[in-house]
Amino acid sequence: MDKNEMKKRTKLLAVNTVKLCLQLPFNAVNKEYNSQVIRSSASSGANYRAACRAKSKPDFINKLRIVEEELDESMFFYELLAEFNPELKSELRALYKEANELLSITITSINTSLKNLSAEKEKERLNRNLKS
Repeated sequence: MDKNEMKKRTKLLAVNTVKLCLQLPFNAVNKEYNSQVIRSSASSGANYRAACRAKSKPDFINKLRIVEEELDESMFFYELLAEFNPELKSELRALYKEANELLSITITSINTSLKNLSAEKEKERLNRNLKS
């Protein structure tokens, strides 16, 4: 998946999360969990966009780790909302599934970036040894 598709999917996750939260009955539990899940789902998209503008590979990796945390947090709140709103369990399950797919993609990107960064450092080390 290219970065533009990932940007679209993370944004859509945030939009769909808000749409679902607007359907939930108003009570103290939903109010608190809605607030949390709206923030974490939006933050995953915002931080992915920031990762795309990273100034270095380590910066990119660190920003993706934030995306990872925010997606995981969103999944936690989808679970909690499903416990208190069983009538919307299938809709919450769909959001959870999408967040989990995005989380898997993010983790794969982190691991690939770490391998590439390690390979680059090893290549630089070998080049320095050859020059000396």
